[in-house]
Amino acid sequence: MASTAGESEASSLAGCVAYVLGVAPSDVPGDGETGLRQWLARRNLGLVPIESPENFAWPGRFLGRRRDSRTWVVLFGVPPGVLFEPAPVTKQDPAPDVFDAAFVLATHDLRRRPEEGSRGAWLPGAGVVERIAVAAEAEGLMIAVSSAEALAGQGLRGDRYARGAGTFSDSRGRGYALTLVEAEALEELAAGGVDLAPAEARRNLVVRGIALDDLIGRRFRVGEVECFGQRRCEPCAHLERLTRPGVLRGLVHRGGLRADVLSDGGIRVGDNVEALP
Repeated sequence: MASTAGESEASSLAGCVAYVLGVAPSDVPGDGETGLRQWLARRNLGLVPIESPENFAWPGRFLGRRRDSRTWVVLFGVPPGVLFEPAPVTKQDPAPDVFDAAFVLATHDLRRRPEEGSRGAWLPGAGVVERIAVAAEAEGLMIAVSSAEALAGQGLRGDRYARGAGTFSDSRGRGYALTLVEAEALEELAAGGVDLAPAEARRNLVVRGIALDDLIGRRFRVGEVECFGQRRCEPCAHLERLTRPGVLRGLVHRGGLRADVLSDGGIRVGDNVEALP
C-alpha cells in the first residue's frame, strides 16, 4: 500500500511538471524525485523548495502537495487556488486543502538573452472603454456607472480601492488604484463554458480592442486620465470563491491589468484607451 501511495505521489508530481512545461506527461520521468531532478537539471531547470507552503503567496504557478492524499497539484494566484491536478481527488471533508510541501520550478542559469528590437518606438493601438464599475466595500456589489472621477494616487471616486479598503489594498504597494480587463478575455471564458458577467470580473474598466499586456510598464491614457500599467491583475482563489469554478483556470494571464492613476480627470463609457509615447 505504501508503494502505491509513493507511486501516486511521484506520478502526480511528474504530471504537474509536465503541465507547467507544456510537454506530454510521458516525457517526464515519474519514478521519483531524484530522477525528476536529474531530468530537469539537463534542461537547466530545478525544483526550488518553499519553506512555508501554508503561507506562500506568489501570483504565478507553483507545485503543492496535499497533506491528506500526498498528491501534487499546480497552484496559482494570491491567494492560491488549484489550477491543475493530474488526478482529481474526491474529497469527503469540505475543509480547505492543507499543503505540506511546495516547489517553484526555476531555471538554474538566470541570465536572459536580450529581447530583439526595442519597444521604445512602438505603441499599441487604441481601445475603448465598454464598462465602468465601482464597489464601495471589499467584496461588495460592483455598480455599473456611465462615468467616473479618477483621483491621482487613489483610484475612482466611490470605489473601495480609492480609499484603501479593497481586499488587496496595500498602502506600501503600487497598482491598486485601477483595474482593467479585456472584454475579449471574458468572451473567450464564456466560449470555454464559464459564463462570467462583466460585473463579476470585479475590474473597474472593461475595455475592448487593446491588449492590456502591452501596457505593462507604460504610461497610457483613459479618457482624460493618465495612468501607468504596473502588472497583470491575475485571477485567484478569492475571485473564484466570489463567482464560480473555472474562473481561475480560464483567466490565467487574461485577468487584466493593475494600474496607477497619475492624474485627476474623468473617464466615460466610450472613451479611448491608448498608450502614451
